[in-house]
Amino acid sequence: MSAAGALVAAIVLAGCGTTTYFAGRTLPPSGLTNRVLISIQNPSIASTGALTFVDAFYDIRFSYNQKVGGFSISGYSGQLPVTIQNMPEEQLGAIYGAGDGSLHVVNYQKESDSGAQKGLNGLSSSVFITRNGSYIFAASQQSTVLTVIDNTSGGTYALSLPGVYRVSVNPGGSAAVAFVQNSNYAYYARKLTASQTLAYSGGSSTWPKAAVDCEPQNGPGWCLYQMQSPDNTDATGTPYGAPLVFDRPVKAVFSADGNTAYVLNCGAECGGSTSSVSVFPTAPLIYLTGQGSGKFPTNNALHSNCATTPNATSCTLAIPGGSSNALVSTSIMYVAGQQLQPDGLFTGNLTVVNLAPTASGMLSASSPVSISDGAPGAPSRLLLADDNTLWIGMTKCNNGERYAKGMPYGCLTMYNTSSNSVTMLEPYLGDLTGIAGVTGLHKVYVAQGGQVYIFHTTDGSSINNQYVSVTGVASDVAYMDAHTDGDNTVY
Repeated sequence: MSAAGALVAAIVLAGCGTTTYFAGRTLPPSGLTNRVLISIQNPSIASTGALTFVDAFYDIRFSYNQKVGGFSISGYSGQLPVTIQNMPEEQLGAIYGAGDGSLHVVNYQKESDSGAQKGLNGLSSSVFITRNGSYIFAASQQSTVLTVIDNTSGGTYALSLPGVYRVSVNPGGSAAVAFVQNSNYAYYARKLTASQTLAYSGGSSTWPKAAVDCEPQNGPGWCLYQMQSPDNTDATGTPYGAPLVFDRPVKAVFSADGNTAYVLNCGAECGGSTSSVSVFPTAPLIYLTGQGSGKFPTNNALHSNCATTPNATSCTLAIPGGSSNALVSTSIMYVAGQQLQPDGLFTGNLTVVNLAPTASGMLSASSPVSISDGAPGAPSRLLLADDNTLWIGMTKCNNGERYAKGMPYGCLTMYNTSSNSVTMLEPYLGDLTGIAGVTGLHKVYVAQGGQVYIFHTTDGSSINNQYVSVTGVASDVAYMDAHTDGDNTVY
């Protein structure tokens, strides 16, 4: 059937009210089945934020028959929307607004805003809602707290942590790790049992030694712990061996089975010493009541390199090319980062880590591959798309080594995971702040320099973006009809 015929058939069926498409999802009001959502800042003098979406099959912002002049999420009222946490499996999206500190949950099936979440403490430098909507974790560097919104109990907890600026949450929504800027420590939140609430209600002297804050202090529901405290005790007060110290940790990503956490040590890129990935069991991090178990490894268990320690379940793997962001795909982890050069500037690199132990029982990392430069330690974007391609976006790539030497490279890189080849795309067009892979249509949408661009995944060539360009500043993009939540550039 032709594309036009398929669209007509979908419209006819939509009139019957029973049309479904992928995974039994209901056809939305727009009748589109390949939608890319765009968060736009300052779309007009009357508004500081809007959410529009386009038909990513035809790459147009209006309907195929031109009866609808444009599509948008109804009811959205956030200011300066900056990121989209894409949850297509749940038919939801969470949009953070940097202008008012709001987190709005959008219903993809209804194409409408479900409203702002309550309880956030001012502006958030990092925010994440679990897929089931039960918990929200937000790092507020301005307010110096890690906020936990527990929708299962209706409680909101502002856990004091000066300097906190990032939070990572596992895909299953059971572990949250917080990071402090320019620190060599990491922290995790834990929901308390009724007996723990009673035991810790006497103030800080009654808390476990590893606790940095428990709230509310006269009857705490949640506590925040250092992953290993200086006095060598864990969340239960049990001693361990030598305390663990990271090297400017900035993020945690998780294995496909959820059993392993990989903490990214930014190293020299963030004012530290050596970039690496530290491998941990996830079980001690789990915040759900009664489900956390075991202990974190100690420095004694982590001092050896993963590549020289057979069958290591906890270790640290050096990543010379830089380690500030990563994406896990089954048994492979793609690590992006910036490497300090002798002249004080940085160059971007991608390192491929094999998470499946080799015959000798060791993890292995490839030699760094050059990619677009970026701001040291700044958020980057990674996304797997069609045709065995990995797309990597950077911000402030014009501050790097290549731009300083007059090399005509921008902030976007396409990496072929099959041939291990790199294509630098386009000259400098501004910061790359969002990537959406339109699965099955062999294209990606990106937000770059405040505008929307489209590229073929087959060869990296550009597609005419005339009919998807926006008025205002495009800050992020998301494929609303993706098959999985993995089609997501904000983790």
